[in-house]
Amino acid sequence: MPIINDLTISHETQPTVFGRSSVELKSSEAPVVVVNGNWNALPACVQSWTRKQIELCQPDALHIMDGSVEEDRRLKAQLVDAGILIPLSKYDNCFLARTDPKDVARVESRTVISTPNKLDAIPQAAEGVQGTLGHWMSPQDLDEKMAELFPRCMKGRTMYLVPYSMGPIGGPLSKNGVELTDSAYVAISMRVMTRIGRAVLDVIRQQGTFVKCLHSVGKPLAEGEPDVAWPCCPQKVLIAHRPETQDIVSFGSGYGGNSLLGKKCFALRIGSALAAKEGWLAEHMLIMGLSRPGSTEKKYVCAAFPSACGKTNLAMLRPTLDGYETTCVGDDIAWLRFDSNGDLRAINPENGFFGVAPGTSDASNPVAMKSIFKNTVFTNVALTDDGGVWWEGMTDEKPDHLVDWLGNDWTPESKTPAAHPNSRFCAPADNCPILDDAWEDPKGVKVEAILFGGRRPEGVPLVYQALNWEHGVFMGASVKSEATAAAEHKGKMVMHDPFSMRPFFGYNFGDYLQHWLSFGKKADELNLPKMFMVNWFRKSDEGKFLWPGFGDNIRVLDWILRRCDDEETNIAEVSPVGFVPASGALRLDGLKKVDTEQLFSIPKAFWEDEVKELRHYFETQVGDSLPQEIRTQLEQLKERIERI
Repeated sequence: MPIINDLTISHETQPTVFGRSSVELKSSEAPVVVVNGNWNALPACVQSWTRKQIELCQPDALHIMDGSVEEDRRLKAQLVDAGILIPLSKYDNCFLARTDPKDVARVESRTVISTPNKLDAIPQAAEGVQGTLGHWMSPQDLDEKMAELFPRCMKGRTMYLVPYSMGPIGGPLSKNGVELTDSAYVAISMRVMTRIGRAVLDVIRQQGTFVKCLHSVGKPLAEGEPDVAWPCCPQKVLIAHRPETQDIVSFGSGYGGNSLLGKKCFALRIGSALAAKEGWLAEHMLIMGLSRPGSTEKKYVCAAFPSACGKTNLAMLRPTLDGYETTCVGDDIAWLRFDSNGDLRAINPENGFFGVAPGTSDASNPVAMKSIFKNTVFTNVALTDDGGVWWEGMTDEKPDHLVDWLGNDWTPESKTPAAHPNSRFCAPADNCPILDDAWEDPKGVKVEAILFGGRRPEGVPLVYQALNWEHGVFMGASVKSEATAAAEHKGKMVMHDPFSMRPFFGYNFGDYLQHWLSFGKKADELNLPKMFMVNWFRKSDEGKFLWPGFGDNIRVLDWILRRCDDEETNIAEVSPVGFVPASGALRLDGLKKVDTEQLFSIPKAFWEDEVKELRHYFETQVGDSLPQEIRTQLEQLKERIERI
């Protein structure tokens, strides 16, 4: 294994890609040319860590990202020349990328948390049961795996140093990271999804800490070897997190949350572990603002849904009730902290939208459609003949001819989808026409309500409210949903996805629940938001959706906000699962007939099975790590169901 022991700085001026002066990081093997940026301007802590990664990965060059428009334009031009990006002439500065067919989704089975004590990372599943609440790797095994995968992995490539902030730069709720990657696609995508540049380095210099992120596609190039259109190494994928030292390593995948390490890896896995230590919450939640008719006060809610279950659609809701206005703070991740007044404040740590394309249309999400055709990178969607993009559900009528996500000709008679089911758009947040004025407020927005939900075709009412904080935490722990294309699971099986965080916990799920419960013990000093479960996806016996969804979801949000008003006590009644709308309380004016009896029915047999299945899940997956309060809530639910 080649080790560089004499890494030194040379101040000789070198020709560079961008016509700027550079330095060389000289090693015993070959010089590493800094082709963009100023090595000496890096904080000492960033220099020290980067040196070690250069020694390990052996890139040919180092590019220090500055986040400028010029840099973005040049990198995209390089990617076009390399055949990795296809310019989309129909739109403004938009491009299409096609991945290797084996690199299309999060790889949960190879995503690990590494801690000295296994129970700090994941609960102990019952004997003979495959745990589903995360994967653990010992620090020793991770070191050995890194020693196997990373030496010389960037040979023949450029290493991109991406300094980035999760949240407004320098804000009290924000955190900083540096990602080193050998993928220019990742570098330009990180520019969209996070705030990057020199200002972040200034904050890191002041604070002296940052989350360390090392990523490689795992395809070094020998001298003269031609590159492939989408370099990756799917058979050796590893995404690992060390919460104690706040670092992330990713190998083999160039796509999505596997490689954009500020997203699920930092914002949720490392973020949730940091939050537990520091007394806040890092959650897989949208943040939206709601202005009610006749009121100048805006209310904010957060909602946790599994991927592809309507989070972006709700975050960008176009309400059908007159007088309502909605704004978007974020569509995927929320960092929440109680302030000195006891109010829960939320920021969106991201800077863009990495949304699922299929199903997005002017009918389902007109705001998203206005947000994604400028400065956007599309991945694995279909290419139209006029230089645009298309995906299933985008229009009712299918185009006569497309080039599909695999690069093949496609017609409506083709038996394969034109776009991959997990194809994405990566678009800047400032494209959004309903972006909230306070979306970058460093102190965050005040949260009134927290929603949970998933795809539940039967048994689960349209909306119900938690009886108290502990019951709300139990509801979050009990979230289940049909599996989506965002992960490697197949089919329509209903899976547990507690808090919509199942793939994203950075520490033991039982401890995570205890952390949530701890806020309820401070109810006298905190203004706790109310918690609700929603289910837009319940179906009739004939298999048709009972609720129209989309813009009409404002009717459910209207009831939720009224429940958050202390004086609105007569619009709900107690049911075995929680508070549900009283008869006539849900505003249904203007809708075709809605079968509220089916929508809010609580079938005894279904819920008896639900209680049994939840008990089995908690016992086999969480075991001794499950807080007693959750066991008590389950028993209380069982007793209420028995009385139906």
